Amino acid sequence: MITPFYDISPEVIKLSDEAMRLCRPYLERTDEITEYNQHKMLRAFQNARVSESLFAASTGYGYGDRGRDALDQVFAEVLDTEDALVRHNFVSGTHTLTVALFGVLRPGDTMISVTGLPYDTLQGVIGIGKPSSGSLREFGIDYEQIDLLENGRVDKEAMKRLIKPDTKMVYIQRSRGYSLRPTLTAPELREIADLAHSLAPSCIVMLDNCYGEFVETEAPGSLGIDLMAGSLIKNPGGGIAPTGGYIAGKKELVEQCSYRLTTPGTGKEIGCTLGNNRELFMGAFSAPHVTGEALKTAIFTSALFELMGFGVTPRYDETRGDIIQAILLENEQRLISFCQGIQQASPIDSFVTPEPWDMPGYDSKVIMAAGAFTLGSSIELSADAPLRPPYAVWMQGSLNFHTGKLASQLSASRILRA
Repeated sequence: MITPFYDISPEVIKLSDEAMRLCRPYLERTDEITEYNQHKMLRAFQNARVSESLFAASTGYGYGDRGRDALDQVFAEVLDTEDALVRHNFVSGTHTLTVALFGVLRPGDTMISVTGLPYDTLQGVIGIGKPSSGSLREFGIDYEQIDLLENGRVDKEAMKRLIKPDTKMVYIQRSRGYSLRPTLTAPELREIADLAHSLAPSCIVMLDNCYGEFVETEAPGSLGIDLMAGSLIKNPGGGIAPTGGYIAGKKELVEQCSYRLTTPGTGKEIGCTLGNNRELFMGAFSAPHVTGEALKTAIFTSALFELMGFGVTPRYDETRGDIIQAILLENEQRLISFCQGIQQASPIDSFVTPEPWDMPGYDSKVIMAAGAFTLGSSIELSADAPLRPPYAVWMQGSLNFHTGKLASQLSASRILRA
């Protein structure tokens, strides 16, 4: 389709038609996954007997907040877990993961990451590298790491050597972050969890589930994951939740995390919601559909840029474990043009032109494009990258496929014209 509203290169329109032809079976498969997860979410709402009265605000201690408790029940059901802790006052995914880690780990315990080095923001929490006040390491919790194999897969032979019967936690980061390694899919998560439990039967297999919710029909709780955490301004917030995070897993582990969030003994029973319940419920209900739209955007973008001759990961026909699409654009100018095209298609701040800048904590300039209703919302369309070889850009999100497709076309047009 040729849009009358935007200037898309004729060559890009031709390539887009071919990309749609190539990826149509995978878009249809995504719709099937979305429909399954949307029905599952609807059933969870009905089983929790969600009603308009649950949207009422609570204040103070928040005793007896039925909406808060029902939302926990909904998340536990859709993630196939015994319990969940969903709160608007988790300020980020890193904060949510931090509460989970400090909730279940004790001095003398060992945490082993089997997916290499975690996200930059979590390294200070663990105490990796330079000293960080209040880190796990300061509290006497040991950290060990298994680097990924050259193909980006988990080194299971190294797991067999390093994991001992008394290992307390095996930690998994599902998504790729600023790397080009494959994202973990449901069968791989099950295999890792099964192996970890065979080596240390009482260990906690914990998953950083950010970017991975509702991408597949199998939820982590049915794959042997004991505890997981994620952010509500990514997939499970559906582009509606303005903030927040969730922890889900075995009941006793979630309870320990709730004691860390509030106080030992009170846990989940306190915490006012201040009128946030309605948006969190709305976001959760929309989450499977919005995640599906983000996935379709990634699949189309992968096909289009592969036809243009660029390396992409994952390819349009590969099984996906998250919503992130990486494109190897090969030089600085193309990278900048891509991000500017994404910004041009944003509903918010479309008039802004992204430029590279010296972002604190990075060893090279970084460029970011995002026109989001919620600041930092990764389920809304965004793209970012450090300006260094191989000049890869990481794109994620899109509240609807139509806008996401247009954004990719505008970015492709800018690259060709540059």
